[in-house]
Amino acid sequence: MEALRAAGRQSLVDTVVDQLRAQLTEGEWAVGDRLPTEHELAAQLGIGRNTVREAVRVLVHAGLLESQQGSGTFVRSTADPAAVLRSMRHAGALDVLELRVALEAEAARLAAARRDDADLERLRAALDGLRAQGDRAADADMVLHLAIIEATHNAAFTEVYRFFSAQVHESLAASLGDHEMPPIDLDAHAALVDAIADGDPATAERAARAVLQVPIDVVRALLDR
Repeated sequence: MEALRAAGRQSLVDTVVDQLRAQLTEGEWAVGDRLPTEHELAAQLGIGRNTVREAVRVLVHAGLLESQQGSGTFVRSTADPAAVLRSMRHAGALDVLELRVALEAEAARLAAARRDDADLERLRAALDGLRAQGDRAADADMVLHLAIIEATHNAAFTEVYRFFSAQVHESLAASLGDHEMPPIDLDAHAALVDAIADGDPATAERAARAVLQVPIDVVRALLDR
């Protein structure tokens, strides 16, 4: 490694974060590998240990590294979630809606098979909240969809959806603020909750697809202009 210097307005910590992130994604270390100590990294980069410590803390928070007290810092993942999120932010409305269909149709099917009484209580409360706030309430709509995801009782599914939910929310809020986008179909959302409550996976999957089909059709029509 060469000694680092901050570029332009970028802080030295940000520069170290970028350097370490690049090394992780390029395979410098494999998942499970132990990173060099703070002292070793500081010496290699020609910077202070405090700077290294702060950069490592950022990457731990991002899920790329894991600190184990008394053992050191280990590689948790070489897939950079920040890069994926940046790509998501450049995705179009249709891309995001198609992703939602793929995730939420399967989530609805699983939720119908696995939901418990607590899940049903959350779903009904979320549906009541959506009805109360109206058919342009993006925040209330997202609360309902997250409740469906959580009713799958699949930790991996929930984490993936939570990871993308910020972009989904931004896209939904932007779309619903456009007068050309349709309002939220409250009856379709109620039918989706009913299908999950009835424990009918096939109907729940169809209902989830129906919820998103109208906005998909509208966006496609707008793109074809």
